[in-house]
Amino acid sequence: MLQKRYLVLEDGSYYEGFKLGSDDLTIGEIVFNTAMTGYQETISDPSYTGQIITFTYPLIGNYGINRDDFESLALSLNGVVVKEASQKPSNFRQQKTLHEVLVEYNVPGISGVDTRSITRKIRKHGVLKAAFTDDKNEIENLVEQLKTVELPRNEVTTVSTKTPYISTGYHYSVVLVDFGKKENIVRELNARGCNVTVVPYDTSAEAIIRMSPDGVMLSNGPGDPEEVQVAVEMIQNILGKIPFFGICLGHQLFALSQGATSFKMKFGHRGANHPVKDLKTGRVALTSQNHGYAIDKDSLAQTDLEITHIAINDGTVEGLKHKKLPAFSVQYHPEACPGPSDSNYLFDEFIEMINEFKVKESMTNA
Repeated sequence: MLQKRYLVLEDGSYYEGFKLGSDDLTIGEIVFNTAMTGYQETISDPSYTGQIITFTYPLIGNYGINRDDFESLALSLNGVVVKEASQKPSNFRQQKTLHEVLVEYNVPGISGVDTRSITRKIRKHGVLKAAFTDDKNEIENLVEQLKTVELPRNEVTTVSTKTPYISTGYHYSVVLVDFGKKENIVRELNARGCNVTVVPYDTSAEAIIRMSPDGVMLSNGPGDPEEVQVAVEMIQNILGKIPFFGICLGHQLFALSQGATSFKMKFGHRGANHPVKDLKTGRVALTSQNHGYAIDKDSLAQTDLEITHIAINDGTVEGLKHKKLPAFSVQYHPEACPGPSDSNYLFDEFIEMINEFKVKESMTNA
């Protein structure tokens, strides 16, 4: 017999469903993701650290979980909410069920709830704090707790690597600053002949320059970019000395380093179907996204940054490049897998920028 579990929101509402995953019950910020596939990559994405994910697609877990498709070594999210969790996945690659993996990494979840209702609530009121309980009598107390609890704001420090390590490539040397990176960023760089050195989020510019990399990649990651000021200073000190490319949180930190400001979005962009327009070509790409903060468009006016991409749905900033120096960034995830591959070319542009910078340097030093 399935055990009852309750999802409680800070507005006083609650949803009755069935236990999924761990017995360890948590509190977190509840968000929704609209992707139809890629649930394994989603739950293992460090950008969801501390959050409870509501999947809008009604059946999750139908092709199981396998060892190779994780985006990180462990799960750091605080919960999973689904309409239906598949108990008998069908896929020759599957090794475990969704429930088994959530138990393994101490992540609680709930199934059998109206995820459409939750999503509509978040869209109307914005993201909310939420909690799980297996005791209906605890709901009232949980609501009061949710109204006053302060959620952690040091997410990057919990998911960034503690020590540098190398993923071998062949031709180029790239430093990847880990704010909560997805493994597929490393894979995309390796596929283009890059020797990737992954370093902690608080690595100094001086330490990076001593490594003599051909380029620097600023990764995705969780939380508020304003909480990662140490990286802002690092970016300022490598700008112009080493070409770099920022993704998601890396994009936001790039903008902050040049004097722009960020803001928290009402419910963010999370899914694999967000249309983004390239302002140079007019081309619209479907993109994978996962962020709750964005860059204030008006704050860019007094900077040396140029907007290169915008979101079709709400006009928010999705891409930037420096007007004079070799640096650019995007808010979305060109490395997303599975997901749209429309934006993979950005890694090629990064390599092209590295090559152009090398030519200019050699001419200067000749």
